[in-house]
Amino acid sequence: MRQYLDLLDDVLTNGKRKTDLQGIGNLAIFCREMRFRPAEEFPMITTKKLPLRLIVGELLWFLSGSSRWDFLHEHNITIWDEWGKAEVSSLYGLHEGDLGRIYGPQWVRWLARNGTEINQIQRLVDGLKSHPDSRRHKVIAWNPEDVDSVAVAPCHGDFKCFVIDGELSLHLNQRSCDMFLGVPFNMVCYSLLLFMLAQVTGLHPGEFIHTLEDVHIYLNHVEQVKLQLTREPRSLPKIVLNPDVCDIFGFTFSDFTLTGYNPHPHISGDVGI
Repeated sequence: MRQYLDLLDDVLTNGKRKTDLQGIGNLAIFCREMRFRPAEEFPMITTKKLPLRLIVGELLWFLSGSSRWDFLHEHNITIWDEWGKAEVSSLYGLHEGDLGRIYGPQWVRWLARNGTEINQIQRLVDGLKSHPDSRRHKVIAWNPEDVDSVAVAPCHGDFKCFVIDGELSLHLNQRSCDMFLGVPFNMVCYSLLLFMLAQVTGLHPGEFIHTLEDVHIYLNHVEQVKLQLTREPRSLPKIVLNPDVCDIFGFTFSDFTLTGYNPHPHISGDVGI
């Protein structure tokens, strides 16, 4: 996983100090890219342990179309709790537990001008099946009408799919890239989504391309990042999906099997609110 570690080093070496809404401060660089072939080496970093169950749960929550944390809490996942607390959600006219129109609502229940809802994910799947050569295989979470009405505007704002020779590739465009906490989750999340989309459309998973725009390390994560960089990366794992699932909305936790994951110990860090 040298690409990720090299990017951490790039930010530490070349990043310029900036302020942020969280009041923490960060080191930042602009626009980098990583490319992976997840079917060969699944991009789940080994220099600290990542919790696959939490990442799967977050992705399934996105696909549910819900803005509330109920699904997450049913599965003991609390990674979004800081933004769903009453003292935060109330600032945006939301009730406790409601994160607003972020990923799930935009992916699955985009509000059209005529008052109907557009399921971008279903439209993507249908398009990949019926017209794989189309250039319209794109899903957008960044809705300018909603970004000021949520506690966290979507950091990973859009992704696009591309098919060639029966192989599906996915490109993610991420506007805000928290390199220590967020980006490792995002790499796994969208690699999983690539596998899922490929399976339900009868394609083979190809490349995952990750474009990162504002690439930053929060100042309160610098020591943790330096610790990571002292650790030797280990062999990357493999992921296997339940081959019986043929509906993109039909996956459950038990449909994902990770093998060969032998990471270094977890490194904790505070999330910026």
